[in-house]
Amino acid sequence: MPKSRVRSKAVYTPPPRSARSKVSPRWLVPAMLGCLIIGLAWIALFYVTQGSLPVSALSDWNLVIGFGFIISGVVLSTKWR
Repeated sequence: MPKSRVRSKAVYTPPPRSARSKVSPRWLVPAMLGCLIIGLAWIALFYVTQGSLPVSALSDWNLVIGFGFIISGVVLSTKWR
C-alpha cells in the first residue's frame, strides 16, 4: 500500500506584543464603581420610600435614571484593562 504524503505546516508565530501594554486610566475604576453604587442606591431608595424620594416629581422615571447609572457602570467596566 502506498504511503500518504505528509503536509508540512508553517510554524505558528504569535503576533508581536506592543512595547507598551494598555493600562486603564486612574479615574476609570472609581467612576465605574460610583455609577454602579449610585444606580443601585437610587433604585433602592425609590423602592424603600415608595416613590417619594429621590425625586418625587419624576415618579417611575426614577427607575430609568437608576438603570441608566447601572448601565453606564457596566459600559465603563468593559473599558477596564
